[in-house]
Amino acid sequence: MSPTTPAPAPVYDVLGIGFGPANLALAIALEERDSPLTARFLEARPQPEWQPGMLLDGSDIQNHPSRDLVTLRNPRSRYSFLNYLHEQGRLLRHLNVPSEFPLRKEYAGYIRWAAGFFSHLVDCNQRAARVEVVEQSGERVYEVTTMSGSRYLGRTLVMGPGRTPYVPAPYDEVRTPRVFHLTQYLPRLAELTGPGREPESVAVIGGSQSAVELALDLSRRFPRTKVTTYTRSHSLKLKDTSPFSEEGYFPEFTDYYFRASREGKRALDGYMHGTNYSSADGDVLRELYLTMYEQELDGDQRVFLRGNHEATGLRTAGDRVEIDFLERVTGERTTEAVDFAVLATGFRNMGPGPHEELCPPLMAPLADRFATESDGRLAVGADYALKPVADGTPPLFLNGLCESSHGIGDAGSFSLLSLRAATLTDALTERLSTTLAADRTDRSAALAAA
Repeated sequence: MSPTTPAPAPVYDVLGIGFGPANLALAIALEERDSPLTARFLEARPQPEWQPGMLLDGSDIQNHPSRDLVTLRNPRSRYSFLNYLHEQGRLLRHLNVPSEFPLRKEYAGYIRWAAGFFSHLVDCNQRAARVEVVEQSGERVYEVTTMSGSRYLGRTLVMGPGRTPYVPAPYDEVRTPRVFHLTQYLPRLAELTGPGREPESVAVIGGSQSAVELALDLSRRFPRTKVTTYTRSHSLKLKDTSPFSEEGYFPEFTDYYFRASREGKRALDGYMHGTNYSSADGDVLRELYLTMYEQELDGDQRVFLRGNHEATGLRTAGDRVEIDFLERVTGERTTEAVDFAVLATGFRNMGPGPHEELCPPLMAPLADRFATESDGRLAVGADYALKPVADGTPPLFLNGLCESSHGIGDAGSFSLLSLRAATLTDALTERLSTTLAADRTDRSAALAAA
């Protein structure tokens, strides 16, 4: 090989897109199960992070801390949240905190700490731009090209990019930095505000836990700012935290949901909706209500809730945004001018519905290689693998994107993260062992024939 000839790109057994909690849990499972598979993960950010735009003062994670990266799969793991606290010298102090759930900031620190053990498997600042199936030395593999032009090859692909933010109309019709999704909250806030730039009026759009947290955070940061939460429902709802409903986050429910018909899945979705969507925990609802009540008592109300309000139009007006609203019950129409609007409007699930997407945008060019259900959604196996219909298509797995096939436990929460990592590890090992064994047999036959 001449000095100017570039070395061939290595072919990894497992090539992962994204290194958030989902693929981090997979990397841990591969290590703890002594997997012989080689793995590489591509992360778009400068370093692995968890919800960096929403690390609000006082906000918590809303799930038991032991539903972490590893504990349900391996309670003895060194990568548990409990061991993180121990190694940071904060275990006893944390156990004395008068709160049911850990602070989001502390859990984000746990994710960074755990990810640090796997820096040798991750290339950061590598945002995937294109995915193709190519032939390399007689083997069909995935080729991922990043925005920087780097090229990666993998015998299997594990998609863990996180879900796509949902931006409904009319907020998606005008490009302006003054209307943004909650995932951009803290960095966008830093751009739009600062000394001498306190906003006069802001809008929070949505009726979720995040919407309530954002309203509270804005009211604390800017005590003289008018903060209004707009929701299409009549008002804000208490989250369903019944222990019976919470069993929807058990692996038994995942299996039950997976086997259900599409009609059955829709019924189960309706029942489980209030455990994760369009609702909020009692502590933040009480705090918001008390804040509004006390301001009203003082004759100085600055925090408001507008229920049954649906946006019908949006436009920029200088350094402000004008939003047209329809009151869905009375039919009254109003226009509100705000400095900026934060969209707590959730994320897209996979599927053919109006609020869904058929697949992660990055894999759209490959979608026709895989089987679909009768309504057009991608058919996902119990092991989170897509079912190929095109010859020579290497295995492709979805990590953290399968709520429509596996139920509420796959809705982006930590609840079943570690158990899903175990399923993926087993499936990857089985698929690759079979593939590599067949490849060795073919090569041996070819050599014998020669």
